[in-house]
Amino acid sequence: RTTPFPFSVFVLLVALFNVSSADKLKYKAATKPVRLFTEEELRRYDGNREGEPIYMAIKGVVFDVTEGKEFYGKHGPYNALVGKDSTRAVAKMSLEEEDLTSDISGLTAEQLRSLESIFEGTYKSKYPIVGYTAARILNQDGSPNEDFKPEDQPHFHIKDEF
Repeated sequence: RTTPFPFSVFVLLVALFNVSSADKLKYKAATKPVRLFTEEELRRYDGNREGEPIYMAIKGVVFDVTEGKEFYGKHGPYNALVGKDSTRAVAKMSLEEEDLTSDISGLTAEQLRSLESIFEGTYKSKYPIVGYTAARILNQDGSPNEDFKPEDQPHFHIKDEF
């Protein structure tokens, strides 16, 4: 006949294990939270404020392009693209004022392919994603964009390190 293991001893062992394991497990929180930007908020990150990050949106995805400050900063050749969603300008490889918009209507198939190539090959591979534009998930009237599917979105690379 075996004696049942006392429940209080079991609780004590579990508590001791958790205390000793807690010292070994170090959780590192995400350094940058997921963020949703309005057009007004995005304008703040236009490269004209010293010490502020520089953000640029393409296809409603907001990238931190601060690493390319010499190109996107205050006097950089591509400064016109930052602080806004410049999807059309990237597709057309244009810096014209009328192209500095998220509107892709009327673009050719070649321009759309170019946009996708630059989005995937340059921006997603080189710059961290810091958020999305409100326009990516909302319609002009503020109603939900039915075409927005979270599972199809570029994902943040947040590493949980133990």
